[in-house]
Amino acid sequence: MKETLRYLAGIAGPSGYGSKSTAEQVTQGSVASHLTAIITGATSGIGAETARVLAKRGVRVVIPARDLKRAAEVKEGIQRESPNAEVLLFEIDLSSLVSVQRFCHQFLALGLPLNILINNAGVYSKNLEFSEDKIEMTFATNYLGHYLLTEMVLEKMIETAAETGVQGRIINLSSVIHSWVKRDDFCFTRLLNPKNYNGTCAYAQSKLATIMHAKEMSRQLKARNARVTINVVHPGIVKTGIIRAHKGFITDSLFFIASKLLKSISQGASTTCYAALSPQIEGVSGKYFADCNESNCSALANDESEATKLWKQTRALIHRRLRQPSLKHL
Repeated sequence: MKETLRYLAGIAGPSGYGSKSTAEQVTQGSVASHLTAIITGATSGIGAETARVLAKRGVRVVIPARDLKRAAEVKEGIQRESPNAEVLLFEIDLSSLVSVQRFCHQFLALGLPLNILINNAGVYSKNLEFSEDKIEMTFATNYLGHYLLTEMVLEKMIETAAETGVQGRIINLSSVIHSWVKRDDFCFTRLLNPKNYNGTCAYAQSKLATIMHAKEMSRQLKARNARVTINVVHPGIVKTGIIRAHKGFITDSLFFIASKLLKSISQGASTTCYAALSPQIEGVSGKYFADCNESNCSALANDESEATKLWKQTRALIHRRLRQPSLKHL
């Protein structure tokens, strides 16, 4: 109840920010002209706002996108506001392991540093669909694609941090609805090919997997003494394309009633930007943030053995699908 009131009132937490803080406010004073960031899902909504604000602070922004036309429009908008901004566009389909692999090879071939990776992209599918790898589309896009992307650029991030002395940061976007997933329903094979599909459940499961990925990667990075952190953010409830995919009378009615409870896109992007640039969380890793403050995730999301199990199952699956047993760093 106390947290709900804090959210509604926009009362700042220990970080000095709260639910009403915007992406520009939480990065005010940040000078990041020496940084490079990859941001997925940056052609609309929270991702586009994240790209805009980071570029405004001087970050070189790399946008891998499925729709290059929309990506070009975002780039044009960024450079109209920030003429000196450097924005690089690449094609990617996060639901395709081969496409993710191709993007990573293209980016790494440029020889650029990499300081920040923001795994922002997400889809919600009302009906059961499968990726070209024959994997349920929500899980393939929201979790598997980002898993592979993270693994393939990780060594570049570790190398950049070691050479520059600037801590690398990985940010996974999740959702509070990850807590809806029950332990008995979280089965890897059923995530790949569900027998009884429910779009909301599939979305929640993918977001739970995203947290587990961060928890496991954090443990591995700490064991290597790498100067790279990975954290998870819940952006809040924002009326973006993901929410609009939930069509129907009940959803529209709830939006009408609760319109003042919804965050603006800039408020929704604030926690991501805070996790990417704030000096307050230097060295913090494996944590879950909401409203720019550390928060709590579910007991299942905190289960270390389940996270390790999921990581190993994912690794094995990607090896099989890409047919490259020697795929480095996986």
